[in-house]
Amino acid sequence: MKRTLIVMVKEPHPGRVKTRLGRDIGPVAAAWWFRHQTRHLLRRLRDPRWELVLAVAPDVEGLRSRSWPADLPRWPQGRGDLGARMTRLLGQVPQGPACVIGADIPDVSPRHIWQAFQALGGHDAVFGPAPDGGYWLVGLKHPRRQPPYFFDAVRWSTRHALADSKATLPDHRIAEIATLRDVDTADDLPMTRRGARAT
Repeated sequence: MKRTLIVMVKEPHPGRVKTRLGRDIGPVAAAWWFRHQTRHLLRRLRDPRWELVLAVAPDVEGLRSRSWPADLPRWPQGRGDLGARMTRLLGQVPQGPACVIGADIPDVSPRHIWQAFQALGGHDAVFGPAPDGGYWLVGLKHPRRQPPYFFDAVRWSTRHALADSKATLPDHRIAEIATLRDVDTADDLPMTRRGARAT
């Protein structure tokens, strides 16, 4: 069975990536953190059990970028809010289950990704919750069979994001895996890396 792991990345330009973190530690430091965090993440998540794909933004610049490994397939994220972009990315998967994550989760390991794909063996969808009410992973067993209202009216960047997203999947069997923290502010930095060495 072919599995696809999509990692959403932005070009690491100061002031255009991790802006909330940039307000705390400065835009240059935030961009540096994101660039190196993403490189470590991509190195760690290369695994023969799935195909690793980069979802890049901005589209044209990201497709040509030298910031990320040249051998990994790249798909443009396209326009719209987070839900519209994730819907589009999942819809591009030709076959098999697929998961989408961001690049700003330092503690994610291949073990977590494999748990998500295993959960999709008996469920239609899977989420990896975050402590703030959002989530760091979403996956679908049949990504090309999304409901037309998938991710409609989700209150992104709020404590309602996970609940709202689940509500767009009625009659779907939904699983949850480990809760992990993404990095939005400087306060998040010392609270990560606890499980990053797990494989």
